Amino acid sequence: MLEWLSKMEHTKPLALVIFVVVFVGILLYVFTGKKRSKRLESYKNIPFLDDESAGESGGEQKDKGSQDG
Repeated sequence: MLEWLSKMEHTKPLALVIFVVVFVGILLYVFTGKKRSKRLESYKNIPFLDDESAGESGGEQKDKGSQDG
């Protein structure tokens, strides 16, 4: 077995098969299960929530700075 793996022409297809199996496994893990799908759906708005909170605090700081000057 080690002799077979020592040749480059045998290791490339083996690495490809390992990669595909791991990739498909990750996809199945992520997209199956109701609890996981609900959790992932709740994560989709995280970038927009960050912008809203930064916009509110940024606006308050700008208003305070304009009142002082």
